Amino acid sequence: MSDIYLIDDHAIVRDGLRAVLEDAGHHVVGESDQPTQALSEVLRLSPGVVLLDLQLGQRSGFEVLEQLHKRKSTARTIVLTMSAQPRHVAEALRLGAAGYVLKGSPATEVLKAVEAVASGRKHLGPEVAQLAIELMAQDNAPTPIEALSGRERQVIQLVVRGLTSVAISEQLHLSRKTVESYRSRIMAKLDVHDVPALVRLAIREGIISADDM
Repeated sequence: MSDIYLIDDHAIVRDGLRAVLEDAGHHVVGESDQPTQALSEVLRLSPGVVLLDLQLGQRSGFEVLEQLHKRKSTARTIVLTMSAQPRHVAEALRLGAAGYVLKGSPATEVLKAVEAVASGRKHLGPEVAQLAIELMAQDNAPTPIEALSGRERQVIQLVVRGLTSVAISEQLHLSRKTVESYRSRIMAKLDVHDVPALVRLAIREGIISADDM
């Protein structure tokens, strides 16, 4: 069984969590709705697990997570929150959270999370796991620049060097209409609306260097 510290700005939530956890044999060693006090007590009491809400009045639970991470606390933190925002999941995991569970989950899910993180594993609630999968898919998706074809890159290089559509068509052995189609498609893909913006983007992304201009 684990020693647990509760951080939530609603007393009724802390009371409910305490009842659920202690009925399951865990020991709640402390609780607070104040980030500064909570941080101090967690560092002093060294609980095995911390249950942390992200909304703490005018403060954020991310502050607590960041400080626990910086101070190398041995407590393993489970974020227990209403927020199903993918960016919140990503930020919590980046700051060292060992678990992330939504407050709408059943009590059994909270207990499962506590048991998992206390054993050194990570735990994401079912809905959160799907968010994590979506985040990984986004991370692995090619950027608009990476998604350009080789021919589109050729066209960009010639456009930013100042060549007209006619000159590009002659150099690449394409019709003028095809070149203009490429130009329009590239602009749309990269969300740029004029040649100066395309030049800046091409230099920034390394498609062409300023020395080549």
